Amino acid sequence: MRRSTLGNSAVEVTELSFGAAAIGNLYTAVDPDRAAAAVDAAWGEGVRYFDTAPHYGLGLSERRLGEALRDRPRDAFVLSTKAGRVLDPLPAGATHETGPDRLSEGFAVPATHIRRWDFSAEGVRRSIEESLERLGLDRIDIAYLHDPDDHAEAAFHQAYPELEKLRAEGVVRAIGAGMNQTAMLTRFLRDTDADVVLCAGRYTLLDQSALDELLPEAAARGRGVVVGGVFNSGLLADPRPGATYDYTAAPRTLLDRALRIKAVTERHGVPLRAAALHYPLAHPAVATVLVGTRSPDEVRDAAALLRRPVPDQLWEELRAEGLLTENGH
Repeated sequence: MRRSTLGNSAVEVTELSFGAAAIGNLYTAVDPDRAAAAVDAAWGEGVRYFDTAPHYGLGLSERRLGEALRDRPRDAFVLSTKAGRVLDPLPAGATHETGPDRLSEGFAVPATHIRRWDFSAEGVRRSIEESLERLGLDRIDIAYLHDPDDHAEAAFHQAYPELEKLRAEGVVRAIGAGMNQTAMLTRFLRDTDADVVLCAGRYTLLDQSALDELLPEAAARGRGVVVGGVFNSGLLADPRPGATYDYTAAPRTLLDRALRIKAVTERHGVPLRAAALHYPLAHPAVATVLVGTRSPDEVRDAAALLRRPVPDQLWEELRAEGLLTENGH
């Protein structure tokens, strides 16, 4: 599997990476053995980059991922987690179990803690220290600021400088930010010494807005870009009435566009999901595509789709149909 180095760091990632939100019980519970088997399957397919966050299942994703990786050679894989939300325990007696109709911010886990936004220097250091404890590992390879959209002042003037200190101390090896937008990520590339940014949902077959500024900036500065959300939360995996786009019901106009893209890919004998996975990797600034998976079968499917060749004529037809921007591939 192809590997790329992130920015000026020594961190090297595989072109397919494992998103561990799902094994933190995203939307529905995942059996512990199945979660561990998903990580094992990723390893077997050659995946060596794994991404998690405290937010994912109130730390459950970190605990499961750390356990699944603990007996692997530490220098053989890259792990990222995030800071910006700290987990505060609920007062005694206030704990309640979540059910199928009662999720903890989207995760089917006992609501034992409260997520609290904290982009202070102290909050970032506390978050990273607690992540290390949950992971049971000796270091974190990449630390992202997690969704600082509404906390720009604190993120740039408190949280980011603390990440630089943690990098200098060797607690983390590379630093950056992860968001579902491009404007602030571009600012991180311009105004900081971030090694990498994680851009979710903004460089896909349906949304190429990262091409406007983010990707050219990253390429010009030699920084790494991790692309997540290549299926736009479902629409590009299975475009049909009721499919989701950015976690809500897809508008009819976008559904129609996704169906037109699917028709083109299928004329070339390529599943839509394969095209969606391949598309971001053609840009020189993109180091890896991050795919959330909750089972061994889903992992193996993603790896098989990535191995599937996509002819240049497919991209040419998408451009000719006005479904991709001219500089989009």
